[in-house]
Amino acid sequence: EQVRYLQANSRELNSTFGYPNNTIKTSRYSVFNFLPLNLFEQFQRLANAYFLILLFLQLIPQISPLAWYTTVIPLMVVLSITAVKDAIDDVKRHQNDNHVNNRSVLVVMNGRIKEDKWMNIQVGDIIKLKNNQPVTADVLLLSSSEPYGLTYIETAELDGETNLKVKQSISVTSNLEDNLGLLSAFDGKVRCESPNNKLDKFTGILTFKGKNYTLDHDKLLLRGCIIRNTDWCYGLVIYTGPDTKLMQNCEKSTFKRTHMDHLLNVLVLWIFLFLGGMCFILAIGHGIWENKKGYYFQDFLPWEEYVSSSVVSAILTFWSYFIILNTMVPISLYVSVEIIRLGNSCYINWDRKMYYAPKNTPAQARTTTLNEELGQVKYVFSDKTGTLTQNIMIFNKCSINGTIYGRGYDKNGQRVEVSEETEKVDFSYNKLADPKFSFYDNTLVEAMKKGDHWVHLFFLSLSLCHTVMSEEKVEGKLVYQAQSPDEGALVTAARNFGFVFRSRTSETIMVVEMGETKVYQLLAILDFSNVRKRMSVIVRTPEDRVMLFCKGADTILCQLLHPSCRSLRDVTMDHLDDFAFEGLRTLMVAYREVDNAFYQAWSKKHSEACLSLENREDKMSDVYEEMEKDLMLLGATAIEDKLQDGVPETITILNKAKIKIWVLTGDKQETAVNIAYACNIFEEEMDGIFIVEGKNDETVRQELRLARNKMKPESLLESDPVNTYLNTKPQMPFRIPEEVPNGKYGLIINGYSLAYALEGNLELELLRTVCMCKGVICCRMTPLQKAQVVELVKRYKKVVTLAIGDGANDVSMIKAAHIGVGITGQEGMQAMLNSDYAISQFRYLQRLLLVHGRWSYNRMCKFLSYFFYKNFAFTLMHFWYAFFSGFSAQTVYDTWFITFYNLVYTSLPVLSLSLFDQDVNETWSLRFPELYDPGQHNLYFNKKEFVKCLVRGIYSSFVLFFIPMRTIHNSVHSDGKEISDYQSFSLVVQYCT
Repeated sequence: EQVRYLQANSRELNSTFGYPNNTIKTSRYSVFNFLPLNLFEQFQRLANAYFLILLFLQLIPQISPLAWYTTVIPLMVVLSITAVKDAIDDVKRHQNDNHVNNRSVLVVMNGRIKEDKWMNIQVGDIIKLKNNQPVTADVLLLSSSEPYGLTYIETAELDGETNLKVKQSISVTSNLEDNLGLLSAFDGKVRCESPNNKLDKFTGILTFKGKNYTLDHDKLLLRGCIIRNTDWCYGLVIYTGPDTKLMQNCEKSTFKRTHMDHLLNVLVLWIFLFLGGMCFILAIGHGIWENKKGYYFQDFLPWEEYVSSSVVSAILTFWSYFIILNTMVPISLYVSVEIIRLGNSCYINWDRKMYYAPKNTPAQARTTTLNEELGQVKYVFSDKTGTLTQNIMIFNKCSINGTIYGRGYDKNGQRVEVSEETEKVDFSYNKLADPKFSFYDNTLVEAMKKGDHWVHLFFLSLSLCHTVMSEEKVEGKLVYQAQSPDEGALVTAARNFGFVFRSRTSETIMVVEMGETKVYQLLAILDFSNVRKRMSVIVRTPEDRVMLFCKGADTILCQLLHPSCRSLRDVTMDHLDDFAFEGLRTLMVAYREVDNAFYQAWSKKHSEACLSLENREDKMSDVYEEMEKDLMLLGATAIEDKLQDGVPETITILNKAKIKIWVLTGDKQETAVNIAYACNIFEEEMDGIFIVEGKNDETVRQELRLARNKMKPESLLESDPVNTYLNTKPQMPFRIPEEVPNGKYGLIINGYSLAYALEGNLELELLRTVCMCKGVICCRMTPLQKAQVVELVKRYKKVVTLAIGDGANDVSMIKAAHIGVGITGQEGMQAMLNSDYAISQFRYLQRLLLVHGRWSYNRMCKFLSYFFYKNFAFTLMHFWYAFFSGFSAQTVYDTWFITFYNLVYTSLPVLSLSLFDQDVNETWSLRFPELYDPGQHNLYFNKKEFVKCLVRGIYSSFVLFFIPMRTIHNSVHSDGKEISDYQSFSLVVQYCT
């Protein structure tokens, strides 16, 4: 499907295209396929498949020394536990699917309103939605109870944002209103893009009564949204069921496996090889024994009919011992590991010290598979806004026409930095002012009252150039619903200084200017995007002048200014640098008066671009650029985003634990650097800070090498293998050095330079340099670049990475890292919903890693060490016994003892150790972060420690076998009867084991 075609109220026509109905299915199994499908999935695990093969071998009487139930019972227990867990999860999915599919919705059919189920809705139907009702499918808004076809929606299920957004129908359909006759007769045809997962993009054309009308995402209500503050609205169904954007975004996340899982797979393979080697040795021993002794004692120990020679007997004995020694790979290992991980996840969920009371949000372990990985983190990649900072924006300062406002005054009228003694501005003269707003510079209010033209124009721009929605409460209180905290702060500032944004429709914006109400005709909105980094509005003033107001990043707007603004631009840029140095978020504000004839010509081009289905975005961007030029600079805004509580202390503790923290942000370099100092990522006593800001490959390469040379003497770089590797691009990871010993260096790189460094041969040069630094700041980053940096470290360094963020722009980074942590903040819940762990404050990260992570790692290592040790000691008893039983594949233990050894007799002690052990309590774990170091180097369980477990197991089995054997050998009871029989010996060995 390249392009979707549909017609309203024509099920017969739309059915010919084969569009799916509105049924959704998130479950994996049905009653009929559950058993075969679940078993197939479970037997894809190496250990389960191994025991299944073992079971088949045990069914062959010629080679099986053990009863079949010794394998079936443990295997059934493991498969049943997993199957029950999967079944419970899938039943919940079925219940949820049935609940959603059977919801009722009102459908317009033949001039009447009919109630139907969600699952029966089809493309082309017209449905009626009421206030507080979820949207059934992706529908084109036709009309609503609000003026101009406006509809308010909440998109929390899509992006986690609880602030209201507004959608608006096109004027030709808004006239349909609640008239069932007109709605039933509506036969508009829609041609639009095929289903995709882009929530903020939609292109289409509505053809009605011979005219074409542009459709975009502002006219589409997505499934998962909830209608708010709107009595009713009608919509034309465009996408249904699996084609809706909500379901298109429900892709399965990549399953993350820990380093411990990968190590276990290798060790299990080693055990298989070791098991095969032992079976081979015992088979040879059996062949030799049968050839030299057994052959001559067939009268007493006759060979079976199918055994024709000692060679055949040895081959059969090989498989017999393969069955006997199967406990070398215990099936209960994987079940025990999952139980331990589940328990440690519960500890995280129950930790009251990571509970954030103001938002009533506890810490949440959204996965149970990565707990021990939390104790091995070496690199933390952090977003800045909303992660290190609060993402609660406060209008702090501004620069208007070359003058800075926002520096406070004390009681004596002397200019000072803002403090508790600074006198606040009194906004009592403004009845519509927000009482929560604070400002500390009365000179700006005085300029407003004097009628300063530039100040008035500056705040008029802030009151018009935005997408904020206003709402008046019953008490007459004016409340703003902003899509971003930045916009809310700017509009609130304009409100308090006398330019109150009161309301808006699709065609007008009402502003109360210094007490006088004015209505501006809204001609066009030039949307913000991550590429454009600016937004503009075109309005017609009450004086019939066409004005464009624009706000955006200074790096972009500086290129769009009129040449006459050069001197003012330089002054304003100095002010912006000062703001950024203070850690403030900055935007530049500009305007342009547009000739009416030019606007009319531009409007035609704009309409043509809007009606284009192919490359609409590119065409719109070109049209926007024609309008956004020769701008006149008004000034700049500076918004404060304060640090979260405990961030500097947390970073200091993590640094002591030798965890490196990199900040990946889209903010200005100066702002990011200032925050880095405030957070203790950078320190005043650093040996040096290097800045990489090259505009091409060669410049970036030179800056990176210059930084490396200063951090490390050239003599130490002569043998550096990186230069050779840069030309050959290694396929396997090679060792990248750690931070320079006894040196503290920082590195700053912007997104433009990073784009060059991440391409071609420069990525190793970049990694070599940044890994020698104590702190790294990457600014002006795109979401994709954040993920690329994480992937770069993962690819070339054998370390555990953790990414933490709070916004949708951090999702790619969170998914790319070994561990993703989402913060439930002001930017919605997309980061949390895509994370492995969720916390409410950055400061909880130290407890998550240094307490829960370290405990989980230590417990898992102790469990694995002890588990492998006891199974080696238990299983190798058969090996020693073979030398005294003619290598006959006779078991030293009772059959039931073998069955229950791991499931019952030895399970609880090791599980108790792994769930409750604390080498030191949480207080000491946080007081001495250095205790975290062993986990980063995986010192407590690795291949070397595994070999030690094997050696200890061999030694223990030797002692446990030969001491009882020599004790019982040739011994008798007091009555003279021998006690050195097989059962007595077996019982003694069982108790010792």
